[in-house]
Amino acid sequence: MKQVFYKYQGAGNDFILIDNRLQQFNHQNPTLIARICDRRFGIGGDGILFLQLKEAFDFEMVYYNADGKPSSMCGNGGRCIVAFARFLGLIDQETNFLAVDGPHYAKITETGDWISLQMIDVAGINRDGEAFVLNTGSPHFVQLVQNLEQKNVYQDGFAIRNNETYRKEGININFTEPLNDGFFVRTFERGVEDETYACGTGVTAVALAMAQHQHKTGAVFTPIKVLGGDLSVKFNYNGTVFTDVFLEGPAVQVFSGEIEI
Repeated sequence: MKQVFYKYQGAGNDFILIDNRLQQFNHQNPTLIARICDRRFGIGGDGILFLQLKEAFDFEMVYYNADGKPSSMCGNGGRCIVAFARFLGLIDQETNFLAVDGPHYAKITETGDWISLQMIDVAGINRDGEAFVLNTGSPHFVQLVQNLEQKNVYQDGFAIRNNETYRKEGININFTEPLNDGFFVRTFERGVEDETYACGTGVTAVALAMAQHQHKTGAVFTPIKVLGGDLSVKFNYNGTVFTDVFLEGPAVQVFSGEIEI
């Protein structure tokens, strides 16, 4: 069976997109999913997203990591699937869709390549030593560092992700340092088990953690630099709860094709 697919990227975080509205693709096969995501033996991607129909929503987003396992929320993937839905003619410039962590609202610029995606509210940030631990749809560990450009993110991220505290459930490791009026972020992503060029829920976690760290409240806008480009996060913070959290950035179709399943 030949399967049509589309390849998208959001700030270098790349995904395989499949229109599964007719439910013709049985995606509950971790070995198959991992093979499709493999960069040598498949299409290649940090993950794969299936767009499916869902009552009361424009569509449902079903996401798997590159290891073939179901994943928690993916912010860059969420923006890419919104762009994909517009490409398919399902939506115009606004949408409400369902993901694994609940409903999401998103809006698209007229050019269609810049997506503003509403993330979940966040009510608590924990600490692990000097690091911040929070869930922005996926669990994240945020650590302020120096000389991030030279840091061995794979080695240091792997060590934290696989320590006694996080080995079983896994966690995404985000290293960050101040840059101009925002932050530079590099991420070791669970499920991919490597550094990725960007992580949407990760930069969201960094923006929220740094707002708490810097005692910023009210309406906050945080530009973020990642290896794959530029993102931004905006939100309101009353000193206790983060609301109206939006992850903003590009979502671009790179190519399309067919793969033998």
